[in-house]
Amino acid sequence: MVAAHETTLRELLEGAKQYRVPLYQRTYSWADSQLKRLWEDIRKLAEERVENPSLTHFIGSLVLAPSPTLGPSVSEFLVVDGQQRLTTLSILLCAIRDHRAKHEDPDHRDRIDQEYLINKYKPAHRLKLVPTQADRAAYEACLEATPQAGGSDQVGAAYRFFAAQLVAVDDPDDPMDIERIEDAVISGMALVSVVAGGGDNVYRIFESLNNTGLKLTQADLLRNYLFMRLPTRGDAVYDSLWFPLQKQLDSGELEQLFWLDLVHRNPEVKQTDTYVGQQERLNGLHTEAEIEAEVRRLCRLGALLRIILHPDEEQDPEVRRRLARLNAWDTTTVLPLLLHLLDRRKQGTATSDQIASAMLYVESYFVRRLLIGRATASINRVMLRSVTDMRKDLPVDEAVRTYLSVGRKYYATDANLREAARSIPFYLNGRATQRKLILQWLEESYGSKEPVAPASLTIEHVMPQSPTAEWRQMLSEDLQGEESFAEVHEALVHTLGNLTLTGYNAELSNSSFLVKRAQLGKSGVALSREIADQKRWGRPEIYARADALAEQIITTWPGPTEAAGNKSEVPWDVMNTALAALPAGSWTSYGDLAALIGSHPVAVGARLSNHPAPNAHRVLQAEGVVAPNFHWADPTRTDAPQDLLRAEGVEFDKYGRASQAQRIGVEELAQLAGMPQQDDPGQLLRPRSRRSNSLDDRFLEQLTDLQDPQVAHGTVAVLEAWASMGGTLLYGSGGETSCFLMARGKDHELGNLWPATIYPSGKFEIVFQHLSTRPPFDDITLREQFRQRLDALPGVKIAPAKLALRPGFPLDVLVDVTAREALIEHLRWFHGQATHTEG
Repeated sequence: MVAAHETTLRELLEGAKQYRVPLYQRTYSWADSQLKRLWEDIRKLAEERVENPSLTHFIGSLVLAPSPTLGPSVSEFLVVDGQQRLTTLSILLCAIRDHRAKHEDPDHRDRIDQEYLINKYKPAHRLKLVPTQADRAAYEACLEATPQAGGSDQVGAAYRFFAAQLVAVDDPDDPMDIERIEDAVISGMALVSVVAGGGDNVYRIFESLNNTGLKLTQADLLRNYLFMRLPTRGDAVYDSLWFPLQKQLDSGELEQLFWLDLVHRNPEVKQTDTYVGQQERLNGLHTEAEIEAEVRRLCRLGALLRIILHPDEEQDPEVRRRLARLNAWDTTTVLPLLLHLLDRRKQGTATSDQIASAMLYVESYFVRRLLIGRATASINRVMLRSVTDMRKDLPVDEAVRTYLSVGRKYYATDANLREAARSIPFYLNGRATQRKLILQWLEESYGSKEPVAPASLTIEHVMPQSPTAEWRQMLSEDLQGEESFAEVHEALVHTLGNLTLTGYNAELSNSSFLVKRAQLGKSGVALSREIADQKRWGRPEIYARADALAEQIITTWPGPTEAAGNKSEVPWDVMNTALAALPAGSWTSYGDLAALIGSHPVAVGARLSNHPAPNAHRVLQAEGVVAPNFHWADPTRTDAPQDLLRAEGVEFDKYGRASQAQRIGVEELAQLAGMPQQDDPGQLLRPRSRRSNSLDDRFLEQLTDLQDPQVAHGTVAVLEAWASMGGTLLYGSGGETSCFLMARGKDHELGNLWPATIYPSGKFEIVFQHLSTRPPFDDITLREQFRQRLDALPGVKIAPAKLALRPGFPLDVLVDVTAREALIEHLRWFHGQATHTEG
């Protein structure tokens, strides 16, 4: 039977009582945000109780259960739920006691101690609140007012917070202000006390009532479940096993450990089902000895996970190197396999050399997949099934290689790599950090005696993304037959052969090859110095470098077994994915698609003519006309593509050419195909005020280097206007320092939000793709309203079909004062919508 009634802190703490937080509870974890909210409630209540002394403020529930070791002279309870609030209020009472004893009367110390904090005449139950073991020393330091009170732990931080607030509100001319605070805490903070009966399942109550304060993680729930199953061995198991594990791994890492343990048995289990899955498994254990053995096993795995997450703690140098690389690759899908490998070594069934070799095969697998444009295809399923599906009759490294080599897993062969290095747009595949890692590791493979700090390097397009007339002239010398400059440029610019690492990205930018060659020749990066040996930089040179890099990759990263075969495969499925997502009212070109998948416009045309594909009629020649030899893959279709496109909203001029504003280019196709984007909001830096950090300076330096003074002035004017209306500026950390106009930060209850990103190379990018997932702009009518406003600017044309993409316009639009002022007004409207204010 459960009894519930409203109570106050005074009623809870007066008399001989003890509230013990069980070992299975989470440690104290209130942070500044919770402390500030509670303090403001108390301060406001103290003021209001001057006029209305009976006023109270409800702060939640406290779920208690009679202790199984109930003492004869002390009412002892287990705190099933609400321990965060009870601990916080007790810490606050310590701070009030110390403040009043120091600034008013020393007698306050004994008074507050005896009334609310200790049972003076019950030495066996001296503390009224006994926190969980991990917090006990810190809490006792506050309780006893020792020099260790207010340490760097969470309990100490709470004590310091309240001590500072009491000093701040203590008015020397008001002798009653701190007394009013104490009264508000003791008599004004109302709670509902829920006391379970002797026969109630306390743990079930705990699970169902965990909906106030800070949510428990799945790791917290599993810990609680385990220790509820250890009624007599709990203290010993906690001290010897669990507490050391908690010191090694934080709450999120613990949850990850429990999930990885399940994946070893069932690759399909979701991380969100960790607690349920583990509980079902543990329900089959019946004795405390079996539960303790499970905790011991999990602790062994936890020590191994600690090494995986912190490779510098690994003793073997080659294992440490491979772990560090896979850690840098940053994918959780490899963790089950890594945990299995380290556990095999721990159990004596594999050597350090074997598991290092296995990790090299995994690294090779990741690298080779990305290079052929298959960075993400079914990667989660492949990696999560590795432990259960790989052969058990082979040495572990050969088992890993064999598993990755068979089936449709995209472990690229040497032949695949040689072909892909020339054609696949490396710069549009994988995550930005992964692309840089591959080039960085390639650089390391040259064994330079003067290694360059990787943090200072960024990826540079040797032939620039926005070519000047000088670059156009150079590449035009390589054109053959009816090839257009645009098609050949798109086919080459993002490929591996045209990319290098440099610390001078902004300085190089769109410079001529003569200028770039001189700069790269002075580089400490071997990848860059070899480019400086060339007299020109066109298609033959880019192909030759791609070939050389392919051979270096083949030498550095071993390929699959012969069972993988040697078939070449064009990723037509990637093309079809992009075509299926191509919006009505838009079109793309054969060259755009060819650049996306590393093919040739002629091959794309032949494919579309002979194999059904979604929205094939939306593929035109580069100038926006239907190909003369176009025919449907379906022989029964006779309708004209141009008629369909007109009906869908594509505009044609009098010469029959589709509007270039409605064209979806290769980078936008990559967005539609689901490839990772260049700028990840999770990797943005914290907002800073203008001109207050080096990235701000770097952005302005790049802007003034790359744009003429009028463009730079107009851009800065927009930034200043954005800041004046309450927006903030965030900067990316890539080679080109992008600037994000932030209307809301990531801590906002509705999530972060920004309308645009400015690139100093010359683009004002509208992030409709991001806006589509954030209120209020998840409402398409608001995005369309924003598009229409921008589309009306002089020199700007944004097609309705791009409402799910990231279109943009050149920064030189901002030179025109009328256009600039209109843009600022549109941004003001956006900011008002984002922050629910009038604008």
